[in-house]
Amino acid sequence: MDSIKRYLKFVKPYKGKIILTVLIGVVKFSIPLLMPLIIKYVIDDIINAESLAQSEKIDQLLLLMGGAFFVFFILRPPIEYARQYLAQWIGNKVLYDVRDKLFDHIQKLSLRFYSQTKTGEIISRVIHDVEQTKTFVITGLMNIWLDMFTIVIAIIIMLTLDPWLTLVSIALFPFYGFAVKYFYATLRRLTRDRSQALAEVQGHLHERVQGVPVIRSFALENHEHKQFDVRNSNFLDKAIKHTNWNAYTYSVTNTITDLAPLLVITFAGYQVITGALTVGTMVAFVGYMDLVYNPLRRLVNSATVLTQSIASMDRVFEFFDAKYDIVDKEDAKRLEHVHGDVTFKDVTFSYGDDEPVVLNNVNLQIEKGETIAFVGMSGGGKSTLISLIPRFYDVTGGQILIDGKDIRDVQARSLRDKVGMVLQDNILFSESIAMNIKMGDPEATEEEMIEAAKAANAHDFIMNLPNGYDTLVGERGVKLSGGQKQRVAIARVFLKNPPLLVLDEATSALDLESESLIQTALERLASDRTTFIVAHRLATITHADRIVHIENGEIVEVGSHKELMNQKGHYYDLYQVQQLDDNKTEYMGT
Repeated sequence: MDSIKRYLKFVKPYKGKIILTVLIGVVKFSIPLLMPLIIKYVIDDIINAESLAQSEKIDQLLLLMGGAFFVFFILRPPIEYARQYLAQWIGNKVLYDVRDKLFDHIQKLSLRFYSQTKTGEIISRVIHDVEQTKTFVITGLMNIWLDMFTIVIAIIIMLTLDPWLTLVSIALFPFYGFAVKYFYATLRRLTRDRSQALAEVQGHLHERVQGVPVIRSFALENHEHKQFDVRNSNFLDKAIKHTNWNAYTYSVTNTITDLAPLLVITFAGYQVITGALTVGTMVAFVGYMDLVYNPLRRLVNSATVLTQSIASMDRVFEFFDAKYDIVDKEDAKRLEHVHGDVTFKDVTFSYGDDEPVVLNNVNLQIEKGETIAFVGMSGGGKSTLISLIPRFYDVTGGQILIDGKDIRDVQARSLRDKVGMVLQDNILFSESIAMNIKMGDPEATEEEMIEAAKAANAHDFIMNLPNGYDTLVGERGVKLSGGQKQRVAIARVFLKNPPLLVLDEATSALDLESESLIQTALERLASDRTTFIVAHRLATITHADRIVHIENGEIVEVGSHKELMNQKGHYYDLYQVQQLDDNKTEYMGT
């Protein structure tokens, strides 16, 4: 029940409103308890009252019904509205708080977590599972108490009418207890299994929807349909097992509910025949059967939905318990000002305890304003090295220092605020170009945003779009070309104006015209900043102050383009091979 305790922390701020809702509910549920008493009074004290004249019976009936109409028609509706509104308001507010906390949690999780977890499964927990927990608030914290109150008050009234008939009425209560204990432990497990299977379907679906162009290009529709069917069939199997057990539960509990009135009618009918009970009392008891067993049936049904709710809670808090790889120290300070000196000191890194070492004893000193390019074969550790600068991962050994401060001693968010990144595949959000650029500085003015776009050579193509800066770019920027996406990404870094700049394959896979425009924008962006470049095409980094050649996680050469070419080492060989390939490509294109 640890999940319930943790969930109650989200409920606690609304404790006062929950109590108010329950009190209003007590009034609301008390009103129907009057109905059997009204019927008993009409039958025994008005219709069958031999001492009253007909006119007196009519007067008493109209007076009684006038009061009843006032209570049921005038008084009850606003009470019902207030209870329903407050219950739903509280439930939705709790869900808002849980999702708000989850979104904050999502943003703190490491890239390692996202590399191992499907996006669809995360969405399933934040949307579906959190929504399921709403039942706990409305049913578990409010409706259950109201149903229990209704049962208790009804039994008290019944005891005042006839104690023995009351005992007959509640004789089947213990069977409900046995049914709940027997069925609901298994139901909770089955609910959790079904939710996990649904999350797997959602995760697979989300991934395949994003990959539709690949599926189409390889004509994999039939293959992918089979792959989806595997997950969908697994969910169907779990759902049917859950439904089967749920059906058992309802069949048993509803049978008990149906037997109880039969027992009451049998015993009460016998007493009426023998003269030990009035007809009005018998009718009242039959009426109270609904008022007792309907809440009891709701309580049993509540146990079902609460079981589902608690299973969803388990999944929500399992997600909450995902560990952060990057955690600020308790005494971590904000990184307010960055001069721009960066030092890699004996840096070693691996992605996990059982993973191979990706970087081994890397040492490098970079001064403010320098442009450093990292080159080498794929898998050598270049992109890993630059991902350590904004602390997407923490070093396994050694230190990374900025202006002499270990970056693990400062708040990670303040560090990232000082780093601008332009990647090979920059993600744009499916909103306007203006919004995507303003992610560099959400508080920037429109004039500042336009100046950033001009600096990134993006303003002209933006103005030629149908809605200019208000043009929606589609999911992941699908409506823009690769070069256009890159220029928007560069514009937001211009707007951010960070002292440290990271360019990871920022001009790869682009046509020559786009590459030229972007290269010009990047050189403008790198001016007076400490800049790190990862590039496979060596022709794009010959201007760098120093070129660092990395192989198998180690630095094998460092120097300017001219110095490394004169050394005729690894870099020289790599450059010659690329020049030869470029010439071949150019020749074949003529």
